[in-house]
Amino acid sequence: MEKLKELWGVIVIGFVLTIWGGVNSYEFDDFFSNKSKVSFLESMSFLESIYGASAAAVPPNALMVGLTLVEGAAAKGAVCLDGTLPGYHLHHGYGEGANSWLIQLEGGGWCNNIRSCVYRKGTHRGSSTLFEKKIPFTGILSNKAEENPDFFNWNRVKIRYCDGASFAGDSEDKATGLQFRGQRIWLAAIEDLMSKGMHNSDQALLSGCSAGGLASILHCDEFRSFFPGSTKVKCLSDAGLFMDAVDISACRVFKQTCQVLVPTTLIPTSCFFPQNLIANIETPMFILNAAYDSWQVQQSLASSTADPQGTWHDCKMNHAQCSTLQIQFLQDFRNDMLDAVKGFATSRQNGLFINSCFAHCQSERQDTWFADDSPVIRDKAVAIAVGDWYFDRANIEAIDCPYPCDKTCHNLVFK
Repeated sequence: MEKLKELWGVIVIGFVLTIWGGVNSYEFDDFFSNKSKVSFLESMSFLESIYGASAAAVPPNALMVGLTLVEGAAAKGAVCLDGTLPGYHLHHGYGEGANSWLIQLEGGGWCNNIRSCVYRKGTHRGSSTLFEKKIPFTGILSNKAEENPDFFNWNRVKIRYCDGASFAGDSEDKATGLQFRGQRIWLAAIEDLMSKGMHNSDQALLSGCSAGGLASILHCDEFRSFFPGSTKVKCLSDAGLFMDAVDISACRVFKQTCQVLVPTTLIPTSCFFPQNLIANIETPMFILNAAYDSWQVQQSLASSTADPQGTWHDCKMNHAQCSTLQIQFLQDFRNDMLDAVKGFATSRQNGLFINSCFAHCQSERQDTWFADDSPVIRDKAVAIAVGDWYFDRANIEAIDCPYPCDKTCHNLVFK
């Protein structure tokens, strides 16, 4: 796993995160129809600027948590793409949760070349000068028992994402001043949190959404190594199961991208996909994923490159507009995902929650994490399933029946 983690710093695949529903598509239609030459992965950075987390509805009474910059990180070379300090948001636990820690790794896309990374360093995904000073803690980060029944009183942290490569890699581009220091940021943040009490943890959970979910897979065993054997440590990956999938044009978009960036003398590109890593993780891991992940449908399976005529446009904007043949293609994708986790699921220490929804990131949103009408599988909401697994109250292997049987989904619809 250490070797794989180092090689992750060499490639950048370009995942775009937190594409919430109810947003307009005309801007990216114009962008993709533009005749100027832009790469697939540069387009991902553009899309993120439109469909960022700010588009998600935040409860009016959500806890707002202030930013802490990691002082001294620069001396360790732990800096964002533009050389600024990394940071995190911490809300302290209390009572029975005072010695329990939940670390949430922020998602926010990847950059894959100098052009896209230069663009990125001028955004809040590449510079801490552009970080929000306060962010809402909802879903798995909420401080309310009625919203987050098992983790509400834990020390809860969101580590900000500004390296462009899922908290991995350690290099630079001197010509542009770009700093690719994800691994150093990860270590500096963890060291700082250890000094603030995390070293006394009785329980710890590393989680993350999308590219942050991918990072939680990459760093899971390393996270375990920071604590004594007596500390209960587990990991959660939300929407991080990016598949090495064949798109509608019979291409493998991500693998083609990897082949451009990774010398053939390195290990096969298939080793960079989560589906090929999860079986090797020794620390207990929970995978939370939508079977028809909306980001993968839009930008992996039916991207504008794969669908230049736009025959999938209506379907990927709203699943209700999909034809019978399109739904069958998506069912095949679901089947591939279920095949990918079969080996992982054989270990009773692991957990699964794969619902047949058109969604992306369900742990950070209150409506999908735990609410009166949140998604369920066999009457169990995401928050309850994760809690039951973490606290060993039950073995969780929740796999939904195929679309359209699940009526509890909060499907994302794009206008």
